[in-house]
Amino acid sequence: LVKLVESGGGSVQAGGSLRLSCEVSVRSYRKPTLAWFRQGPGNEREGVASIDADGDTRYADSVKGRFTISQDNGKNILYLQMNQLTPEDSDTYFCAAAEGLFYVTLHVSRYNAWGQGTQVTVSS
Repeated sequence: LVKLVESGGGSVQAGGSLRLSCEVSVRSYRKPTLAWFRQGPGNEREGVASIDADGDTRYADSVKGRFTISQDNGKNILYLQMNQLTPEDSDTYFCAAAEGLFYVTLHVSRYNAWGQGTQVTVSS
């Protein structure tokens, strides 16, 4: 059983930064792969960044060099540091966990636990 609770969304001007946090509660002998996704109205959910228990990461091309995914294993918190934000980054962001998966992936179908989402709005 995995429980995910996001925080840290908000409004920022283009070029600014935000950091999203996700408290992860999981009952597993090994930490699952975690990820951030985003979704806008009428759009499919898009993988942004993924991190596995070994610290390997994968990013969507649209955020490479601007976003950084990380996890504080002591506090069981997943982060997404977002820099150089643009209006195109405005979406609802979700953290996700893939129980039983131990490699990075941005395929939405591999994730079986989701947070409630947090809104990010970037103004031009």
